Order: sequence, then C-alpha cells, then structure tokens
Amino acid sequence: MRDLIPPEAEQLLRRLLAGLAAAFRPPTATILIDEADGAASGATNDLYDAAQLYLGARCLATAPAVRLYKPRQASRAVASLPDAHTALDTWKGVTVKWTSTARPADRGGNPYNVYGGGRGPSGGGDHRSLELQFPLQHRDFVHDSYIPHVIDEATRMRLTSRERRLYTNRAAAPGEDHHRLWTSHAFSHPSTFDTLAVDPALRDEIRADLLRFASRREHYARVGRAWKRGYLLHGPPGTGKTSLVAAIANLLEFDVYDLELTTVPTNSHLRRLLVSTTPKSVVIVEDIDCSLDLSDRRKNGGGSVHEENNNNAQLAMLSPGTSSIGRESISLSGVLNFVDGLWSSCVGERLMIFTTNHPERLDPALLRPGRMDRKIELGYCSPAALRVLAKNYLGVGEDPDDDDPDTVNGLMDQAEGLLAADVRITPADIGEVFMGCDGAGASAALSKLVGELRRRRDYAPAVDALLPSASTAETME
Repeated sequence: MRDLIPPEAEQLLRRLLAGLAAAFRPPTATILIDEADGAASGATNDLYDAAQLYLGARCLATAPAVRLYKPRQASRAVASLPDAHTALDTWKGVTVKWTSTARPADRGGNPYNVYGGGRGPSGGGDHRSLELQFPLQHRDFVHDSYIPHVIDEATRMRLTSRERRLYTNRAAAPGEDHHRLWTSHAFSHPSTFDTLAVDPALRDEIRADLLRFASRREHYARVGRAWKRGYLLHGPPGTGKTSLVAAIANLLEFDVYDLELTTVPTNSHLRRLLVSTTPKSVVIVEDIDCSLDLSDRRKNGGGSVHEENNNNAQLAMLSPGTSSIGRESISLSGVLNFVDGLWSSCVGERLMIFTTNHPERLDPALLRPGRMDRKIELGYCSPAALRVLAKNYLGVGEDPDDDDPDTVNGLMDQAEGLLAADVRITPADIGEVFMGCDGAGASAALSKLVGELRRRRDYAPAVDALLPSASTAETME
C-alpha cells in the first residue's frame, strides 16, 4: 500500500476506516476509580480496595497477567490486576471491562477528571486507578446495580476471609504529604479475655461494655452521638494494659491502629491520620504522658480548663529532638479535637484507647466523659489474677499432672495469702517467674513464686525506711 498510495492518501484512508469502525461500535462510558480520594485528606478509596478484591476473586481468569501477593500470616495468595492490564466481567448479561492504570503523581495539584472532576492527591509514588468501561446505554445499570454489587461482594469476601491488620503511622516531616499514611502487618496477638490476668468482675464488666457498644449503632444515631468510645487504661508498668488492648481487638474482631504521636508534625496531619482509618478499628496511643506534654494546665498556671479550643495555648509540643521547622506542632487542642471533635465522627464504629502510667498528670479536659468514657485501672496482681496466670502457664485447675495436688494447692494458698497481704508484684513479673520454670512442673514454679513474694515482702520495709517521711519531704519542698 505504501508503494502505490502517497502518504497523504494513506492517512486519509486510515481516518475513513476508523470512522466507519466507530460508527458501528456502540458508544462507551468510563468511570475512573482512584486508589486515594481526590480530597485534600488523601484518604484511601474504599471503592478501589473493594474493586481490587472483587477482581481478584471474579475477573482475573480473563486477564492476560495477574499480580499475586501473599501476606506473611495469610493461608493463601491474594490476586490483583497489574498496571496497564485489563479483565472482563459479565453480570446479568452486561459485559464490562476493567483496566488498571498507573501514572506519576501530580505534585502541582493540577485538576484532573474523575467522573465529574477533582484534584489528585499530591506526594511521591505512582497514582493508581481502575478504569471501568461499559456500553453507554447501560450507564444506569452500572451505577445503580453493578457498583453496589461489587461493594456487596467485596464486603462478603472480607467477612468470610478477613485478615485483621495492625497499622502504624508513617514518620512524616512538616511539608511532606502522603496519601499512604499507614503501614500494616497481620495482627495475630494471642491475648483473649479468658487469658487476661485481671479481676474476673472487672474483666466481665469490660467485656459486657464492649459488646453493648458494638451492638448499639442505632442507639448512638438516635441520641446524636458519634459511634465511638474512649478508654483510658492506667496503672504501673507490667499490669497488662497492652494485653487488654489486644484482647479487646480480638473480642470485637477490630483492626488496630497504633498511633505514634511523636512522628506527627501538625494538627492537620493528625486529622488526616484519623480520617484515613477504617470502621471497626481500635486507635491506640500508648504512654500518652510520655509522647506529649498533656499535663494539667491548672497546675502549670495555664488558666482555666474550659479554654480547650484556644489555639494559642500550645501546651502539647513534640518530644525533644523533633523539629517543627517553623510550622505548628501538635497542640492540646489538636489532640482534643482528634478524640472528640467533628473529624472524630467521620469514620464509623471505633474505639480510642489511651494508656498511661500516671493519669494524674493529664489535663482534665482529656479525661472528661465523651473523650475518655471509661477509666480502667490495672493494678498489681491479685489472688484472682494469680489463679488465671497459674492456669495459663502451669495448667493449675485443669487436667491433673504429675504434681501432688495437695502440694500445689498449699503453695497456691501461700502465694494468694502473700498477695492479699499487699505484697506488690505485677502479672508480667509472675509470668516471667513461670516462664523461667517451664517444664519443671507446677510445684517448682509456685515454690519459686512464693520465694519471690517473700523476698519482696521482707525488702519493702527496708526500702520504706530509706525514704524520707511526708513531713521531711514537705520541708525539703
């Protein structure tokens, strides 16, 4: 053809053939589904994740290439559609085409069309999206039936093979903007309410409170409150605060977001982290008094506790060594709004848990109901908690072993008597004693524990004698 026809005529012929083909091809419509939404928050697009999950289970049989990923704790690989590849899906007689695309992220914030317009998230990395193409005459069917079908199928698959995740926030300096704010790993902590070394009455009370919260969506909507609940766990180190958080997540089957406040540069970044969490999640801030200075403003001469929203009171600064680079740092007002502000109602059912060893140091504004709805003190080991630990570690109270039951019961009575006499030891310390006697039998482990408790009982008066009296301390002050 090139030898016989001039190039101009060849181009004209190609355009005519393309026009004829287009005349007989039905018009199509396209929906773009971006990995992150087009808002300034840059939160993950749930529809994108649902579509990828749906494609992995339904449509990848027709794809020329498949991306496989196996999470470390998962039993099988997860399929997704690679970039620049397509897959076909037919539902109720209508065939649609899915295409996965990736392009460099737009740092300049130029507008781009996402089925009606929007602004793309800025930041590093590629901007991924899925293109859904279908015949134009089926537009209403796709909007009203097919997309809800994709979401429902993805929800069903998540419930049947859900792998709960443990998230932690990425370190970010002021001026950086990421649409992927969290990294995650499989959550497989073994702690349950049956293994918690706490008082049985407190354990049952917490469990009932959690189950009541999870089943009262309509009640929260009716009374006009966000579907969330705040817990403050306090007590000495080693009393089981982290284990209780894991047991709560396992009971409710929630994901866990472990928020490290010292890596959050600004209040606005803190809000973005909150918005990017998912429903059915536990947001945990451990050792809140060590992460930020949230001390009582009345004791520090900071004015009335009612001045909660005074943005000029920058009382909660980042930890030493973290530069604010000339911009705002996290303030007490930012933390309060994170816990109980308008943005806290944008996600769905969620627990917010703070842990501390010194609750008296925290500002009362953070502790009021609506922010911290329940304050749970986890103290030193009690006789009831010891029985739980002995059952977990030694099997005491279950199937009989080679140990003499009378000896075991006698040692248990001695240990419980020492604990009842206010000998202080944490569940973590008792667990370490039992772990050191693994394989030696219950009698040997309990005998070692009794010896440790007696040592602590005899050592405490000597320590108290070395401490100054209250009157001396006041004089020194």
